[in-house]
Amino acid sequence: MPIAARPQGLSDVATARLDRKTLDANFSDLHPPLGPHEARVEADRCYFCFDAPCQQACPTAIDIPLFIRQIAADNRAGAARTIFDANIMGGMCARVCPTETLCEEACVREEAEGKPVRIGLLQRWATDALIETGRSPFTRAAPTGKRVAIVGAGPAGLACAHALSLAGVESTIFEARPKPGGLNEYGIAAYKSVDDFAAKEAAFILSVGGIEALYGVRLGEHVGLDDLRRDYDATFLAMGLGATNKLGLPGEAELENVADAVEYIGALRQAPDLTLLPVGRRVVVIGGGMTAIDIAVQSKKLGAQNVTIVYRRGEEQMKASRFERELAQTNGVVIRTWARPVAIESHAGVFSGVLFEDTHEHEGVLAAPGSVFRIEADMLFTAIGQRGALEALDSAGVEVKDGRIVVDAERRTSVPGVWAGGDCALGGEDLTVAAVEDGKRAARSILSALGVAA
Repeated sequence: MPIAARPQGLSDVATARLDRKTLDANFSDLHPPLGPHEARVEADRCYFCFDAPCQQACPTAIDIPLFIRQIAADNRAGAARTIFDANIMGGMCARVCPTETLCEEACVREEAEGKPVRIGLLQRWATDALIETGRSPFTRAAPTGKRVAIVGAGPAGLACAHALSLAGVESTIFEARPKPGGLNEYGIAAYKSVDDFAAKEAAFILSVGGIEALYGVRLGEHVGLDDLRRDYDATFLAMGLGATNKLGLPGEAELENVADAVEYIGALRQAPDLTLLPVGRRVVVIGGGMTAIDIAVQSKKLGAQNVTIVYRRGEEQMKASRFERELAQTNGVVIRTWARPVAIESHAGVFSGVLFEDTHEHEGVLAAPGSVFRIEADMLFTAIGQRGALEALDSAGVEVKDGRIVVDAERRTSVPGVWAGGDCALGGEDLTVAAVEDGKRAARSILSALGVAA
């Protein structure tokens, strides 16, 4: 799906719509961190609830009242350790987790006052200083001689490797991309993770030792599952979702300036200079999840004048949270609902617009009355979800359903000695924090199967 800069003629897709200074400001930290005084004041707002609902709402069960009490007592390092004991990716989760629908929504101050304790920012305050050192505070157990293969260096893979290392089990991570971090490195909006934080956090996790990371190694191409099962004591599959859903409309694959949102976000995240990244003056995004919001907002921040998200159902049914939808709208993004694309239009091989038809819901089923409208645009981004690319497992006997790997509560697959977690596993929630929990659960199960004390 080529993207061509065409400042004149058929479409208006161009680089350097904004100067570097403006771009730097646009892509600065979405939530600037707290300072020492602000952190103490915010920590003092916590009631330190017994059987705290915020902790119950956290997928990794971080002891939130304890780490906030430690911040209030000026024990920043202790607060960080409390967080990392439960969630080794607590730094990134503080930035990207939908805290407004998890811990902060459960906060008793939210119910009483409509103003919860800012748990996410306090978690970031606690963890950032320790991550910045690049040195793990954890000590590995004595080597057990056991070795585990991990496919994927995203949140699930890194969390599993770290937990295994603490128990004295070595692991080798096979990662298809040139860097660790998974979607934290390649797939989230740049303004949510500035200053190369994803790479710093990955280095912090790997610094515990006992973890070998091999990059540019793809399962099914450079190494097979049978090889891993033969050479290692256990295998954990955590390769995420390797493919994206398609609209299935003519022109989607071959037209200039029709792009996959995930691929474009990855290019943006790795771009050394944002002025070199082409973006349309008029942009249409099809989808209703976090990726749709991320690409729409970033298009505006790159200098697009008009950005429209179109979703087939109502706004309340979008997977993107209310906070994310409001973020898009306050950045000038228009959200149009109850419409679906029926044709991609072009002229001389260049994208020119999308034809939509209105939709409605009848007895729970999406239907279309037949009325249509057209949105003219210079660039189209598709963000309609991801799916598993599990061709490498075809001959391995791993049970797959709906494009994901079937696992039990301990993240065991149908093949003995093979576990799976994160987005590639059936039931995965497409959240960093959920993937971390999957990695932890798989590690506990693997340790039990290997007869190693956790």
